[in-house]
Amino acid sequence: MNGWLEFGYEFFFWFNRIVFFYIIAVVFVYLVLFLTSAFNLRKQIGIPEMQYDEMLTTKFAPPLSIIVPVYNEEIGAVYSIRSLLGINYSQYEVIVVNDGSKDNSLETIIKEFDMFEMQEKIVWTGLKKGTKPVRKVYGSRLHSNLFLLDKENGGKADALNAGILMSKYPYFVSIDGDTILDTNAIMKVMKPIIEAKPGEEIIASGGSVGIANGNRIDRGYLNSGKVSLVRHPLVVMQVIEYIRAFLMGRMSLSRYNILLIVSGAFSVFRKDWVIKAGGYDTETVGEDMELVVRLHRLIRENKSKARIAFLPDPVCWTEAPESLSVLYNQRKRWHKGLFQSLYRHKKMMLNPKYGAIGMLAFPYFFFIEFLGPAIELLGYFVVIFGLWFNLINIPYAVLFSLVMIIYGSFLSMGALLLEEWSQRKYKKLSDFFRLFVYALTESFWYRPLMSISRMHSLFELGRRKRGEWGRMTRKAGVLHHQEEVPAQPK
Repeated sequence: MNGWLEFGYEFFFWFNRIVFFYIIAVVFVYLVLFLTSAFNLRKQIGIPEMQYDEMLTTKFAPPLSIIVPVYNEEIGAVYSIRSLLGINYSQYEVIVVNDGSKDNSLETIIKEFDMFEMQEKIVWTGLKKGTKPVRKVYGSRLHSNLFLLDKENGGKADALNAGILMSKYPYFVSIDGDTILDTNAIMKVMKPIIEAKPGEEIIASGGSVGIANGNRIDRGYLNSGKVSLVRHPLVVMQVIEYIRAFLMGRMSLSRYNILLIVSGAFSVFRKDWVIKAGGYDTETVGEDMELVVRLHRLIRENKSKARIAFLPDPVCWTEAPESLSVLYNQRKRWHKGLFQSLYRHKKMMLNPKYGAIGMLAFPYFFFIEFLGPAIELLGYFVVIFGLWFNLINIPYAVLFSLVMIIYGSFLSMGALLLEEWSQRKYKKLSDFFRLFVYALTESFWYRPLMSISRMHSLFELGRRKRGEWGRMTRKAGVLHHQEEVPAQPK
C-alpha cells in the first residue's frame, strides 16, 4: 500500500507541474492573441463604409463565381440564394450544387427560380480526379447569372469541386446553403484582395460569421443593424464562442499570415491556386481547414508572398444548433476535422522550412486547440481522484480551480468587449448584459460539455467517413422569414 501511495504522490507531483506550465503557456498565448486583436481592431475603427463602394465598383473588382453546395436545405436554400442575387457587386455568377438531397430542395429551387435544363458539359480539368456524376445542369429564366447542378451525393467537398469545375471566373466564393449574407459581404471580403501590396496576392479571404437565430429575414436579407439576441442558453453561449473565435483568434492569427482556417460558411478563394492544390479533399470531414492548410503549404513550397486574409466584419449569418445533441455532434465533427488536417500535413509541424506556419501555427492548433479539451478533462478526473484518495492539497485545488474559472470567463468577456468596441452588432443594452452574464457561467457547464464532445471525437478518429455532411436539423421558426417579394431578374 505504501508503494502505491508513493507512486500516487509522485504522479500528482509531476502532473501538477506539467499542467501548471501548460496553463501558463496557454494564458500567455491567449493574452498575446487578445492584445494583437485589440491592436488590429483599433487600426480599423473609423474606416468609412464608402471606401468599399468606391473601390469595388471600379474595373479592379474581379468577377466572382459563388458556389452554394446544398444538401437537404429545403427550408433555407431559397432565402440564401435570394440574398446572393441581390448583393452589391458588379459581376458574378451563382452556382447552386444540389448534392443528391433527399428532401425537396431540388424541386423547390427549380420552381422558385424558374429553372430549365441546359446542355452544359463540365470539363474535368485541373483537379486530380472528377466528382460524383452530375445528372443535370439548369439555368434560370429569371436570372441569367444563376445556375443549378444536380449531382449524385458525394459530400460537401465533392459538391464544391463540381462547382469549381463549372465556374468561369478567377475567384470563387464558397458559401453554405443556409447562410444569409450581409448586402455588402462580397465587397468587404474582396477588399484585401484588391488592396494587396505590389508583389503580394491574397489567395483566400474570409470574415466573421454571426448567429441569426430568432432574427427576421426580409427578402432574403438580415438587417445587421437590428440584430437581437435569442434567449436560448445554448445559442447565447455559441454567440459568445463565435465572437471569441473570430475576433480574438482568427483576427490575430491572420495578422501574421498563420491562420489555418477561414469559415466554411463563407469564404473567397483564388481558383487557380485551389486547382493547383488539388481542390477540396473529399476524404476529410474538415474540408475547409484542410484546404487552407494545403494552400499554406503550397505558398511556402513555392516561396510565394501570397497571403490568406481575415476580416472582423460580420459578413454572413447562419443558424446555430438549438439542440444539445446536434451541437454535440457538430463539435465532434469539427474536432475530428481539426485532427485530420493536422495529421495529413504533419511534416509541417515544427519544420523551419514552413516558417511561422510550422513553428507557431501548427503547435498552437495541436497543443492548445486539439489537446486542450483532453488535458482539461484529464485535470478534472485527476482532481476528483486525488481528492478521493487525499492526495491533493484542498485549499490549493480550490484556489487553482477558481483561478481557471475566472480566467476562462474573463477571456470570453474580453472578447465581448472587443465586439462592443469595434462591431456593436447587438444594439440593446440588455442583450450585451445577458452575454456578459452568460460568459461568467461558461466554465461551469458549457465548456465541460464541449470538451466532452471533442474528447469523444478522439475515439472516432479510426472510423473513416467519406463525403460526410454535417447533420444540422433546420427549424422554420429559428430564422423568421417575412413574406418574399420576388427579386428582379438580372
